[in-house]
Amino acid sequence: MGTIYLFLAEGFEEMEALAVVDVVRRAGLSIRTVSVTGNIAVTSSHKVTVNADMLFDAKEISADAEMLVLPGGMPGAVNLSEHEGLRKMILGFCAAGRPLAAICAAPMVYGQLGLLKGKKATCYPGFEKYLEGAETTGAMVEQDGNFITGKGPGAAFDFASAIVAKFAGNAKIEEVRAGMLLK
Repeated sequence: MGTIYLFLAEGFEEMEALAVVDVVRRAGLSIRTVSVTGNIAVTSSHKVTVNADMLFDAKEISADAEMLVLPGGMPGAVNLSEHEGLRKMILGFCAAGRPLAAICAAPMVYGQLGLLKGKKATCYPGFEKYLEGAETTGAMVEQDGNFITGKGPGAAFDFASAIVAKFAGNAKIEEVRAGMLLK
């Protein structure tokens, strides 16, 4: 298996980003954090500074990417949406039917690109208007086709679990969740 890439922009929601990284790594899968800011250090919406694993490099990421993951947070989700290189990468992934995930406000990135039309999706309350053509469910986590979407910080572990289950199966995520004392 290749690598899952999670993108960090100034103002990201740290729980949604770091819970995903933690759970995916506990499952033994490869995940790398990518700064879209031009700096390795990226500051979250709650002023926590995190060092990304790498800077955005479309060629390096495209070589082995299994999935692209967008954490929410404001203005993080808007900053992700405004990154032209990431937008192009997302469009290419979607056209190839490859997996994409986003949580909280970040599903708006896919929605504004028209990628969620006819799909079930969830997001942070109030962001439904940006999920153009999607059937918004309000569920904590929604999976439809090649998309996994999550509602917000409280859904971070379930969102991460859905990502792990997709690549490593239900038995592996049950093992990881048991080790974390999650039901």
